[in-house]
Amino acid sequence: MMFPPLSLLALWLATLSQPVVGSLAGTFADGGNTQISAMMMFVGNSQKVYMLDKAEGNAAQIKGHPAWGAVWDIDTHEVELMDVATNVFCASGMHLPNGSFVTFGGNGAIGPGGNIGSTRNPSGASGSWDSVYMDFDGSKSIRILDPCTSDQFSSSSQCQWFDQPDVLSMQKQRWYSAAEMLGDGTVVIIGGFVNGGYINRNTPNNDPTTSGGAAEPTYEFYPSNGQVPQQMAFLTKTSGLNAYAHTFLMSSGNVFVQANYSTMLWNPTTNNETDLPDMPGQVIRVYPASGGVAMLPLTLANNYEQTLLFCGGSDMPEDAWGNYSYPNINTWDYPASTDCQRITPEPADDSSPQYVKDDDMLEGRTMGQFIILPTGKLLMVNGGLNGTAGYATATGQTSDFNAMPFDMSLASGPVGTPAIYDPDAPAGSRWSNAGMSTSNIARLYHSSALLLPDASVIIAGSNPNVDVNLTAFFPTQYKAEIFYPPYFSASTRPVVSGVPSTLSYGGAPFDISIPASCYSGSSNTAASNTTVALLRPGWTTHAMNMGQRYMQLNSTFTVNKDASITFHVNQLPPNPNLFQPGPAWIYVVVNGIPSNGTSVIVGSGSVGTQPTTSQALLPDSVTLASASGSADTASTNSNNNNTNNNKQDSTSSSHLTIIIAAVAAGAALLLLGGLLWFCIARRRRAAKTRTPASKPYGSYGMSGPAGASVGLGAAGALRNSESSAFTPLHHDGPSQSWNASDAALAGYKDEPQHGRDGSYGSDFSQHQPYGQQPGGYGQASGGYDQAPAGYSQGYGGQAPNDGYANSGYEQPRAPYADNASIRSSNRSIDYDPYTAEAMRTTPVGSRRF
Repeated sequence: MMFPPLSLLALWLATLSQPVVGSLAGTFADGGNTQISAMMMFVGNSQKVYMLDKAEGNAAQIKGHPAWGAVWDIDTHEVELMDVATNVFCASGMHLPNGSFVTFGGNGAIGPGGNIGSTRNPSGASGSWDSVYMDFDGSKSIRILDPCTSDQFSSSSQCQWFDQPDVLSMQKQRWYSAAEMLGDGTVVIIGGFVNGGYINRNTPNNDPTTSGGAAEPTYEFYPSNGQVPQQMAFLTKTSGLNAYAHTFLMSSGNVFVQANYSTMLWNPTTNNETDLPDMPGQVIRVYPASGGVAMLPLTLANNYEQTLLFCGGSDMPEDAWGNYSYPNINTWDYPASTDCQRITPEPADDSSPQYVKDDDMLEGRTMGQFIILPTGKLLMVNGGLNGTAGYATATGQTSDFNAMPFDMSLASGPVGTPAIYDPDAPAGSRWSNAGMSTSNIARLYHSSALLLPDASVIIAGSNPNVDVNLTAFFPTQYKAEIFYPPYFSASTRPVVSGVPSTLSYGGAPFDISIPASCYSGSSNTAASNTTVALLRPGWTTHAMNMGQRYMQLNSTFTVNKDASITFHVNQLPPNPNLFQPGPAWIYVVVNGIPSNGTSVIVGSGSVGTQPTTSQALLPDSVTLASASGSADTASTNSNNNNTNNNKQDSTSSSHLTIIIAAVAAGAALLLLGGLLWFCIARRRRAAKTRTPASKPYGSYGMSGPAGASVGLGAAGALRNSESSAFTPLHHDGPSQSWNASDAALAGYKDEPQHGRDGSYGSDFSQHQPYGQQPGGYGQASGGYDQAPAGYSQGYGGQAPNDGYANSGYEQPRAPYADNASIRSSNRSIDYDPYTAEAMRTTPVGSRRF
């Protein structure tokens, strides 16, 4: 296919009509190299974003092994690696009341290619330690991090991850668990896999509660209340599709829980469940459908009534989902849902909760992620048009990995254009992507996004592969991007002074001020159009932001003679269930333009019943007709095209330069269009030679295809699903890396750093990116049995470690203790700083090391 001369001319003329210099609004910028694929992120403070990856073969090394922890500097976009002892793969996480952050669970120890670690746990079903990647079993781990500033980070051991499962751990193994903070700062941890897989069930599903020991149907608390994990009936009801259940604490203290297509309100004190209506259309929103989900902003206008929004995911039929092994259909051909639904679980008028149809998204998305912006609008980023999260080496329709069109990815059609949802707009006009640029980086499985203190959004990660693979169709991604929402069209931002460091539930109001220089026009108008927003970005993974919330604080104002404005701001309502204790950010939004966020701690800073008192009455607002802001009107316009010189260098070009650039761009378009046509034609010819699926998905059984490797079920384990979903198979077929620059003809382009030999085979000798294991890093000791012959190597096929189910971690795990000298032996195991008592008595701002 050739571009006709007329199209080239039109493209050239269109280029002439575009401004050379534009604002940052709606654009992406380079966020640097994260060195690990950022599967998880959270904002630690005004300087640092913390990132976590699964244990895998990243080239970046720390203490003689691949790194899977890092801290990203917000100002410089540079990364420092961090040592994490256990495998954090698909953990959950949450903030803590004093500003620390915690992650729960993960996967067993793995080695290259995702194979079970070199030393196995007693059952042989999972790894306790791997001598190459040097990761420990993370399935029960509780990891704590106290964020540090740049000047503290390199000099203090207190800035590192506390990750010692022999000291601090959960009672149960949990992978893909949910985590939600309660009003007293306790975190409830719900459900999960024991060892993992595509979805959380066998087929036939004869044991919907535990799937023969492979599913974890209980909940527990951190800090522990001394109670043994209790069974949650809802997890039996939603068997299979209940990983990363969507959980939100409600004002009553009940927890809203949504999984599969079921919904309930759950009392965490009594374990009572109240059914709510099913999800309309049986659209699945939890992993691996991974719809975008958020609590809408709590505002004065809605009287802090809590409404939840669900968008996207998948309405694949029941039998298409398959089991632990893989889906029964070629998911990459199945369109993601465009559907959006709202529900208010506890209506103020005591009416029956109901799902209400909302505007459809502009396109279907799986793995789309909601980011609540300081303006109260919601940004949707990332995801794919088709398929689901997860990765596999086969499906029920495609048994040959060489026939998988996107390598291990179960999704296709990356969506690179963000969209904005306005919850206050009239129905039918709530979605828009006007003025939005399109990213050239596929952000699919294991991508993440997070609001930054300056109100921009960091987007990172994506790796639908069992291990690092830089040449897969959708490769392991290390490039971060910064997205600038529409309000970055203003080059002048509000500057706020007087924000306190702590907020309380009720009590005396506080005053904050903005100078006349940070707004334009009438002071009275600016003051009337100002919102004080309390926002928590959350802990993000798998298209979720656990703990994300937005609350508008009530305020009045006084316009001063110098045209500065003082805002009198109420504390939070005296109900910690509306906005749980812990770290958050205050943004002041003037005429739709947010200030930079200021960090605060909400509540007492400790776990326990939060002090509450009634809110004080605010003084009446005081206007001054003669006062006006001194900023240039154009610089404070949220729709102007001025450039923010603090973020992007201005450039100017003559028409001759523009014409030359346009002609060059046109020639490049012509060349790349031809190459694209050639690649597509070649791929289509290759596809014709592939072995077609022998049956439609409806006639496929739930077990693996004939000739596939036999999972642990064949060896007498409790799980009976075949394990190829997570079994690394050698892939000899050629692969074409996806790169949106081929389609968008601009932007980043990933350059392969080494030749592709497919996913790592089970024979590690075929691929040793780190050469011989470092001296002194031998096999972990400790009398751990080796797995019986014939056990699958893929962690998706690991049988549940039923020996762990009743043992807990009361005794230190031998591999971790015996290898303490291998991994940072300076950690003390004599004192647990995260006991319930320590958590409840620690003052605000104090470290617990």
